Amino acid sequence: MTLQNRIHAFVELGKALSENSDNFKQLSNNQWFTFVNIEFAIQAWAQALRAENLEKWLSAYPELAQEREAKNIGVISAGNLPLVGFHDMLCVLVSGHRYVGKLSSKDDKLPLKVIDLLTDIEPKFRDYIRIEKDKLQNIDAVIATGSNNSARYFEAYFGKYPHIIRRNRNSAAVLTGAETKADLERLADDMFMYFGLGCRNVSKLFVPDDFDLNRIFEASLKYADLINHNKYGNNYDYNRAIYLMDSQSYFDNGFFMLKESLGTASPVSVVFFERYSKLETVKKRLELERENLQCVVSGVPIVENTLPFGKTQHPELWDYADDVDTLKFLTGLNK
Repeated sequence: MTLQNRIHAFVELGKALSENSDNFKQLSNNQWFTFVNIEFAIQAWAQALRAENLEKWLSAYPELAQEREAKNIGVISAGNLPLVGFHDMLCVLVSGHRYVGKLSSKDDKLPLKVIDLLTDIEPKFRDYIRIEKDKLQNIDAVIATGSNNSARYFEAYFGKYPHIIRRNRNSAAVLTGAETKADLERLADDMFMYFGLGCRNVSKLFVPDDFDLNRIFEASLKYADLINHNKYGNNYDYNRAIYLMDSQSYFDNGFFMLKESLGTASPVSVVFFERYSKLETVKKRLELERENLQCVVSGVPIVENTLPFGKTQHPELWDYADDVDTLKFLTGLNK
């Protein structure tokens, strides 16, 4: 297949996703994957796979147009969000390599449905896709995503191959006090879409010393129904009980808690916050935490590539996880 054949196939896949999203809603036994979250993920990918987006993204890699030897790329996907491993599959296939996937048991139905759609659109992709149930075999390189603990295992097991290995990351937001209600409502999307389970979800807030935390609670009310979700509600009850038993202070609005902490990785139903007096201090903290942060959200350009409120769950095709250029890695395998 030529590069244009591959691009065309993914453009058509985007259209198919947009038109058939209802067919995906029953494809998960993962209680975190609600209809709303699955629909959001499907439509986000439908938008991303527009021709203009693919062309803009791939124009930075002119070598993709050259004929190359197809390598077998083992991809181990996380399962915390619907289709969270799709970008890796897209990168592998659009670069002309073969995708050897090891899907998470938490998200193994949605990717298979997408693969069926893609191979119906372009049957030649059937020779470029292999799903492994057990160990990855006959591979030339590895892309693996998991926890910090699993990353150590991945490095020990796959260290002999060219690889990208991703670990836990979290996202933070920096408030100045000048935010509008609309800004804070968009921040609520950054915090609570997908129940806050993704590395792009904001789990830590930096707020001025005199910031009124009630503004965050009020702007987040559209997510109040989260408490009625069984798994989320159980997390809320558990974390609240722990804080009460340990006599730890926190702020609570009945469906999530704000807790002052120096940490960045907050538990489900909790968002950490930290007060500051000088923005320069926050900037230095963010620079020190750079390797642990996926996104930084703010209304001011506090660090390079600061995102506006509401954008964390709308990444562009060229927004790579852990800031590692996956396509550059893949094209480099042929040098």
